[in-house]
Amino acid sequence: MISIRPSNARGKANFGWLDSRHTFSFGDYYDPNHMGISALRVINDDRVAPGAGFSTHGHKDMEILSYVLDGAIAHKDSEGNVETLPAGEFQLMSAGSGIYHSEFNPSKNEPLHFLQIWILPNVYGQSPDYQQKNFGQQKGLTLVVSPDGEAGSLVVKQDARVYQLLLDPNAGAELPAQKSRNYYVHLIQGELRLANETLQAGDGAHVSSVQQLVFQAGEAPVKALVFDLP
Repeated sequence: MISIRPSNARGKANFGWLDSRHTFSFGDYYDPNHMGISALRVINDDRVAPGAGFSTHGHKDMEILSYVLDGAIAHKDSEGNVETLPAGEFQLMSAGSGIYHSEFNPSKNEPLHFLQIWILPNVYGQSPDYQQKNFGQQKGLTLVVSPDGEAGSLVVKQDARVYQLLLDPNAGAELPAQKSRNYYVHLIQGELRLANETLQAGDGAHVSSVQQLVFQAGEAPVKALVFDLP
């Protein structure tokens, strides 16, 4: 079974300094039919103006994954982490019992484009944690998030895995699946064929009750995230 979430059907928010598209209900955008998939609660496609950003605010019991597509994020949190995330970098912040942080575009000229992703944890009230890593540009599927740190991936407090999918034009990849699991594909760049569907940039697809996911790129390079969820 596959259900497509078209890019142009996503929620929108534009505050001047921030232009965002919400795959699932978030902030002032509410749609009871799009509240998340399994433990995946938020995918926000955020573009932040130069010198602007999110001032200090708090989170609790949430796994927050950021993936920088263009530009950089200047991060600072109440645990003492002061970091810069350049394009290609993944950051996973486990809010746990509570954390405050800020995120800014430090450039005076270049916009920031990144994905903000929230995953519901399966344990609560633990100490906050911060992880950051660049997984390179290897073609195919690269594991970037897992519950046990497999293959050097970031450790998430949930029975979930996240893969970076990079394909050359007309190339393909396969991911073994379980019928009892949920899978979500968010296409960032290119055109991607999945089962009998073709995704365009910004589209998403919820896939369930399958034993294998088969990905096929179109005439342009593909960049996507693939979520394996309970």
